[in-house]
Amino acid sequence: MTQKQANLLLATVSLGWGTSYIFMKLLVDSVSPFTVVALRFGIAFLVMIVIFYKKLISVNTKILKYSAIVGALLCGIFIALMYGMKTTTASSAGFLTSTTVILVPILQTLITGKLPRKEITYGVITVSIGLSLLTITNNFTFALGSLLCLVAALLYAVHIIVTNYFVQELDALQFGMFQLGFASIYATIGIFLFETPALPIEAVEWLALLGLAIICSAYGFVMQPIAQKYTTPESTGFVFSLEPVFSAIFAFIFLSENMGGQGYLGALLILVGVLIANLPSKKQMILEEIKE
Repeated sequence: MTQKQANLLLATVSLGWGTSYIFMKLLVDSVSPFTVVALRFGIAFLVMIVIFYKKLISVNTKILKYSAIVGALLCGIFIALMYGMKTTTASSAGFLTSTTVILVPILQTLITGKLPRKEITYGVITVSIGLSLLTITNNFTFALGSLLCLVAALLYAVHIIVTNYFVQELDALQFGMFQLGFASIYATIGIFLFETPALPIEAVEWLALLGLAIICSAYGFVMQPIAQKYTTPESTGFVFSLEPVFSAIFAFIFLSENMGGQGYLGALLILVGVLIANLPSKKQMILEEIKE
């Protein structure tokens, strides 16, 4: 798989995740956050086990250890997001969480001590302006819900970087599957510690959970590590910044949320920033020409 193919695969993941804010918004007022997280990842894990049951045979302690770490991050991301969405719109939550695109290069710089290439720097600046247009409006208040969405973004950035490191050493499919299982286990423990166990009742709630489980989790979080094996954390972060654009489109269609002219300009700038950040550097172009 080439880096371009990996980035394209990540774009389909981002498209799928764009629907997650709609599903979560449908659940946030009627189903408790830990229950949503436990069920979405538990169902996703079972689906993947049924499809790839042979992968259970060759699992080892290293995969389980690494999956347990990223599973904890996954659980934290979506618990923060579910609580955050109680006081924010689906589209706002999507764009606040997309600050991951800025945090990934910053964290990478702190870890490696190397400045990102200029294309990524220009992309960060463009995306930052776009995010500002989307979030800093007359009606925007920096409430607890917004802060929780930003906490989710930070955990998301750590998840991307850690995943990129782990998948170089093990089977990406197994790793992707078992992180779902561990996320469900952690959330289940949270149910008994912080909530009163209760299953969803309405059909629409179960449909939303199935959407989260199959589209956003079973597909999204298993394809992510597979694709990340062939691309960089920075590229992953930038492709994932398309997620709020998709979430805003779906929120407009299904929830009648309208971001206004300023919001849509911000969304356009995010798209431009992603394209800039993914432009190949001169060095990459020379290497590709040599390979050809």
